[in-house]
Amino acid sequence: MAKFNFIASLNGEELNKSPLRQLWRHFKSNHVALVGLWLFIALTILATLAPVLAPYGVNQQHSDALLLPPSWDDAGDVRFILGTDDLGRDVLSRLINGTTYTFGLAILTALITTLLGVILGVFAGMSKGVRSSILNHILDVTLSIPSLLLAIIIIALLGPGLLNTVWAIILALLPQYIHSVRNLVVQELSKDYIVAQWLDGANSWHVLSRGIFPNIYEHIVVIFTMSLSTAILDISALGFLKLGAQPPTAEWGAILAENLGFIYLAPWTVALPGILLFFAVLATNLVGDGLRTALKKRKAI
Repeated sequence: MAKFNFIASLNGEELNKSPLRQLWRHFKSNHVALVGLWLFIALTILATLAPVLAPYGVNQQHSDALLLPPSWDDAGDVRFILGTDDLGRDVLSRLINGTTYTFGLAILTALITTLLGVILGVFAGMSKGVRSSILNHILDVTLSIPSLLLAIIIIALLGPGLLNTVWAIILALLPQYIHSVRNLVVQELSKDYIVAQWLDGANSWHVLSRGIFPNIYEHIVVIFTMSLSTAILDISALGFLKLGAQPPTAEWGAILAENLGFIYLAPWTVALPGILLFFAVLATNLVGDGLRTALKKRKAI
């Protein structure tokens, strides 16, 4: 009997915790997701403090150190830990600064997409009749086009460049975001507690702020991580195709394209930005999967 009371008290304490504390408790129990979170934080710090952390200027050239291998190689130089490129620029400094352009801009892109996607998704979810039907058909058409292809089409209209790349990816990611948020809103609107709020005379803003948003914001965070992963890949892909960041901008995809001709002569100039891209996407996906798993566990309590 005492054991039963102890277990019941533990369950009661768990239920009394705030949703965010419950979510964090389940998230940190997933050690793989926690590693992804630390890696994500490290990349965020790099993106924020890149000019301070980089040992050399992003385009500073060293004419006496062309295509030097990393410092651990016999032909390397300790001044350049990850070697240099064909113009004598420090690879480490360019990769650190590239974190701002690839990872930092991807976060900014995902945040703007989240803001617009939530506003338009809520509007679509709350709409009825002909207006709702038109929005659904537009979403169905745009969702049939892959985000990267849609971004390339938009870049073809706007012209190449890093700023145009950001807007192109935002417009390419919006349909999926609006669709996901709309589905969440529609699911919540069909629940009994929302119907009770309508019957009590609550207005639309009260229902959204007090009823719907407190129950979908965790899902929105998960959708944000998914869109961030896509934004990282799309920014790099457009940079690699020379439609995004233009040389000498130190964006990871642009660095890959710039050094592709030296893949056999200086493979580190291609491999290192590729490895960073892999870890950036991996960290984002691990955090997203960890949040989804934690959310399922919290809902099951």
